[in-house]
Amino acid sequence: MRVFTEKGPVNTTETLDLALATAKHHGIKHIVVASNSGATVLPLIDCGLDITCVTHQVGFRNSGEDEMEKAMREELSAKGVKVLTTTHLFGGIERGYVNKLSGFGPAYIAAATLRMFGPGVKVAVEVAVMALDSGMIPYGEDIIAIGGSGRGADTAIVLRPAHSHKFTETAIREIICKPYTA
Repeated sequence: MRVFTEKGPVNTTETLDLALATAKHHGIKHIVVASNSGATVLPLIDCGLDITCVTHQVGFRNSGEDEMEKAMREELSAKGVKVLTTTHLFGGIERGYVNKLSGFGPAYIAAATLRMFGPGVKVAVEVAVMALDSGMIPYGEDIIAIGGSGRGADTAIVLRPAHSHKFTETAIREIICKPYTA
């Protein structure tokens, strides 16, 4: 496992390189990348893997706003990248109740537990399950998922995601890289 001394986009290139090397080593065919702008996905074009890009849901930051520019979405799609914009696994309706009633439920507990390994691990697990639930990656296969601590990518993991209704069956096989600081 590669541990970065700092978090954030300074690690994007190395994170992507490590993810691709790990995919080759394990014979993994699918990679899921969290990216709101699409910029993190562009260096992976033509890598030989099936790529899924998972964005923030529409309205995540501002009601009605899609953070990915239409031109970028079209460019990625034209290059064979599947782009998924949907409700967040650890958010959704539960976030609405948490915001309104100041409570928490199982999804928040799962997210907080995964954040103990770093925010990128939480994001990577989340986008992998979202991609599986949307039919963009195959069930029952190990994949690589890439997340980060804000912008860029600083975390990559190998996992076998389970559908959201069987979330506890998700298996994290390997942490490829992550920052030392959460």
